Amino acid sequence: MLTLSSIDELKATNEDLKKLKKDYPALYEKLLDIIKLTYSFQFKYHYMGCLLMDENPDKYSPNSVYGSVLRLYKKELQKVKEDQNFTVLKQFLAKFRNTGYAKISLLVLGMSPESLTGPSMIR
Repeated sequence: MLTLSSIDELKATNEDLKKLKKDYPALYEKLLDIIKLTYSFQFKYHYMGCLLMDENPDKYSPNSVYGSVLRLYKKELQKVKEDQNFTVLKQFLAKFRNTGYAKISLLVLGMSPESLTGPSMIR
């Protein structure tokens, strides 16, 4: 998905991520785990975001993946959704929807907002 983010938008996203990490450390760790799993499986971050937000992920679904791998991934993603504070994460993702699931994921992984400015294609 092509996203164009301003540095101010990315910095605001990053600041709210820091607050999320501080206020809800267990939820943040689950988010970090599913982002790392998404990266490891070479799935699109937008696919992960769509699944978390109950949006249609068909356009971003992985190709040529064993059913067992998808079942494992969705099982791990369900752990995030079952967290008692998941609504906080869902509100965060909705608030920063324009930033894009991929850039949010990269911020969680430790990239700086400055490195994510401008147009980019991120899976």
